[in-house]
Parts: sequence; C-alpha cells; structure tokens
Amino acid sequence: MTQREQAASAFDDLHARHAAALTQQTYLLTGRPRLARRAVEQGFRLAWQRWPQVAVDPDPAGWVRAAAYEYALTPWHRLCPGLRPARKPRHCQESEPSDRALLEALLSLPAPYRRALLLHDGLGMGLYETAAEIEASTPAAAGRLTHARERLAERLPELGLGGQEPVRQGEILRAGITGLAAAQQVTPADAQGVRSGSERSDLRTTLAAVGLTGLFALATLVMMIVTPDHYTPSPDRPLATAPHTRLSPTPRRGADIRKQGNAAVRKRLRQARLTPDVR
Repeated sequence: MTQREQAASAFDDLHARHAAALTQQTYLLTGRPRLARRAVEQGFRLAWQRWPQVAVDPDPAGWVRAAAYEYALTPWHRLCPGLRPARKPRHCQESEPSDRALLEALLSLPAPYRRALLLHDGLGMGLYETAAEIEASTPAAAGRLTHARERLAERLPELGLGGQEPVRQGEILRAGITGLAAAQQVTPADAQGVRSGSERSDLRTTLAAVGLTGLFALATLVMMIVTPDHYTPSPDRPLATAPHTRLSPTPRRGADIRKQGNAAVRKRLRQARLTPDVR
C-alpha cells in the first residue's frame, strides 16, 4: 500500500467514525440541515488538504470540528438566504415534545454562547479545552457558559436549571442536547467524494493563483514596453522654470565703520612719526 493510499484509508476511517455525529452537532449550532452538512464537508475537505498536519494532531476529530464550526458561523453566510443560520429550526426531528423548545432556545442564544454551551455541556469538554477551541480565555469561556445557562433557565423553566449547582446544570443540559442531536437523521457526504472535491478545489485555487501571477507579469511587461526610458517634455509646452531673482548685497555697515576707524588710527601714527619732537 502506497503512502497516499494509507493516508486515504486513515482519512476515510476518521470520516466514517465522526462525520454523522458532527453533522448532528452542527445542526444544533445552525438550525439548518443544509448548512450543517456543508460545514462538515468543508471541515473534512480542509482536513484532507492539510492531512500531514491533521494526521499528527492529538485530536483530529476536534480539528475537523473546529473547522466546521468556524465555517458554519462565518458572518458572510447571512448574505445567502439558503445558508443563513436560522432563528427557528428547520426539519427538526423531535424524540420528545420538549426537544423543539430546547432547540429554539439554543438558537436564540448568541452564536459565541451557543458554541461554548454545545462544546462544554453538549460534548462534555472541559472548560480549558472549550476556551482553547473557541479561542478565548478561560474566564471569558466561563462567562459565556454562565450567561447561556441563565438564559436557558429563564426561557425554559421546565428544564429545572434554576437554583441548581453548575455541575448539575451541565448534566441536565448534556442529557437534553445529546438526545436532541441523536434524534436528527443525517446523511453526510461520502468520504471519497469529499477527498475528490477537496483535490478539485485545491487544483482550482492553484490554477487561479498561477493565472493571477501570469496576468500581473504580463501587465508589468506591457508597461515596461509602452513607458519610455526617459521623460520627454511636450514640444508645445515649455518647461516651467523658477523665476530668477537678483539678490541685493547685504549691507555691511559695521565692517565699513571698523575699516574707517582703523584707517584713521594708522594715519595718526604716521603723522606722529613724521613730526619732530619740540623741546
């Protein structure tokens, strides 16, 4: 088995073990099945493009999850109606009557609060690991988690979160979120199709980069040919020159006075030498 075949086999195994569950989790994050499938597919595509890095990562599934969550919560999805995160769940499959109310309450949370809650209470991650994945400090992650639980307790008093210890709140929410995610029937993209799509996307990106580089080089060459080597002024337009200003000599009155004084002293000395002493 070649090295590429070994990499493909390891990638397919990772996809088979985690793609379905990750799509269910991403659906709870977005409320849209289409966006959830697309986000997970994009996360695995990035993983295949950077497989040497992902293969040695301590948690390859976490690497893909972080990439999928980032794609799912990208702000530019708001410009596309089909990919915009939903305020109300689409195609929710409830196992219990209270599941839809829980999902609507989750989607009503701000995206950073919802993500922290799903990672910590839904997946059972530690606070430090949650903070590292959402790229926030541990106090900031704890604050988001606390505010999310408070909002859910206000909106869904039937959950029994009010007055409970934080550990007990986490247990209640984990049971509800896990059951809600497991009820969603999803069909992720085929692993081979993900790898093929990733390679085509990588090829298109490379060709686009090469094309832009060639276009820039061509534009530079054309500018070098068209532009003359030196500046030639227009024959019907004379060069602008600065007006010639004659500077008047600076008066030197102090120096002239000193010269006149020295001349007078020398004249008196000569007269003194020529005049005999009269006794």
